[in-house]
Amino acid sequence: MDSNDHIDIRGRVRAHGVRQLTIARMNAPADWQDELRRALAAHRKPATILSSNDFRLFLQSFAIFFTATMLFVM
Repeated sequence: MDSNDHIDIRGRVRAHGVRQLTIARMNAPADWQDELRRALAAHRKPATILSSNDFRLFLQSFAIFFTATMLFVM
């Protein structure tokens, strides 16, 4: 490569961005607005104080703590 040769990196970056945008548009579902609304509604759904995952985590933590305490006492 000669020192007088210059690579137009900006053009390559723009072209890459255009390709990525085209790929993203092709992979997006046709009803992406409805899907986004459903996802937002599910995310905004009020959580209970003790949901099933929280209660399960509490039980597992308590079981580990109880087992460790019994081993220490013995």
